[in-house]
Amino acid sequence: MQMLRSYLFLVWLYGWMAVCGVLYIPTVLFPRVVTQRALALYAQIIRAGLKLICDIDTEIRGREHVVPGPAIYAGKHHCMMDVFIPFIVIQDSCHILKKELMWTPFLGWYAFSTGMIPIDRAGTSKTLKAMISAGKKRAAEGRTIVIFPEGTRRAPDDPPLYQPAGISALNKALDVPIIPVATNAGLCWPAKGARRKPGKIVYEVLPAIPPGLDRKALMARLENDLETASSRLIAEGRTAQVAKGVK
Repeated sequence: MQMLRSYLFLVWLYGWMAVCGVLYIPTVLFPRVVTQRALALYAQIIRAGLKLICDIDTEIRGREHVVPGPAIYAGKHHCMMDVFIPFIVIQDSCHILKKELMWTPFLGWYAFSTGMIPIDRAGTSKTLKAMISAGKKRAAEGRTIVIFPEGTRRAPDDPPLYQPAGISALNKALDVPIIPVATNAGLCWPAKGARRKPGKIVYEVLPAIPPGLDRKALMARLENDLETASSRLIAEGRTAQVAKGVK
């Protein structure tokens, strides 16, 4: 039964993506905030589908820790949902994303119209310089740069694998606060596979890390904050799933 619900949710997820993709086309003619609010609405549609179809609640905690841009949003990355949460939490977000996504229908159009930052995941020095240059321009506009420091989706039990080059370079170049965001999303929405498990996804915005830390101090603080909070949320989520009889 849960697999059936999971497949129905995929229909909901991608069906609404197609519908919104078409309906949102006129937003590219307006200031980017219009498109971003439309994307935030799609994120809320995803949340509704998780609840209605898969019995998965979602909660966003710590909104009081969100600082107005310019800033850097640094989140744990478990699943696709992580990409849409910043549109709900941040007023003017700018995602760093792999350049291949810019060529996809709808998603690429909206990424381009809202000034997202595409990068080559091969991670050359040229890529890093281009990312920093674009990051400076977006920060000058007062925007919050969204980056996932581990670079790719990780399962809740995977050991941390932080990639310091991007986040530390942005920290040095922009000199703005860093907003860590912890999650346990992978318990309900795994990094791989279609099955969605009932439970509660929590995103927790943590107190901002002030600018000016050197690379070593920054990475130690960021990893400690994210891993400590995420471990706590994962334990909380597992307790809730056990109570529901989820295996």
